[in-house]
Amino acid sequence: DRIVSISQPHVRPIKRGKAGAPTEFGAKISVSLIDGLSFVDRISWDAYNESADLIEQIEAYRSRFGCYPQSVHADKIYRTRANRKFCKKYGIRLSGPPLGRPPASAEKQQEIKEQTRQDELDRIPIEGKFGQGKRRYSLSRIMTKLSHTSETAIMLSFLVMNLKRWLATLLFFVFHRARELLTRRGFCIAL
Repeated sequence: DRIVSISQPHVRPIKRGKAGAPTEFGAKISVSLIDGLSFVDRISWDAYNESADLIEQIEAYRSRFGCYPQSVHADKIYRTRANRKFCKKYGIRLSGPPLGRPPASAEKQQEIKEQTRQDELDRIPIEGKFGQGKRRYSLSRIMTKLSHTSETAIMLSFLVMNLKRWLATLLFFVFHRARELLTRRGFCIAL
């Protein structure tokens, strides 16, 4: 709990091990992405192991939608034995290769390899959501000084991203419904 910033005493250094910036400063955020909408499940100013968040995020999904998800596409750090056990208990497929020896059948190995690749592709949108938030919605430049105002700025960035997604979907359906009605009445619409 050492202080690294006089103006922001709540900020802690977080070792990331990345080549460009081995240490980062700021909030650590756990986010779930469901059908393109982001749900911020946890904001913490301390460095912690985010694998402990998976069960809470799955339970939050259950409370929001009334059922457990069919599958969870998570980073390697989330594939702990406890998380695998929880997912197995509730019939949730956790992304990534299974533990243990690979099967003897080359056909089964190929199937597992293809599923693992598809899981990696399914994770791209959540990584993109963080990039979008940093590039377009100023998540990389939070200028507020207090912890609760910084958390509010982070939440507002995700709210705006969700609103943009929702409005784009709404406008898409409104446009196509209007086009369908006009076409039925004999109007020709060229795009």
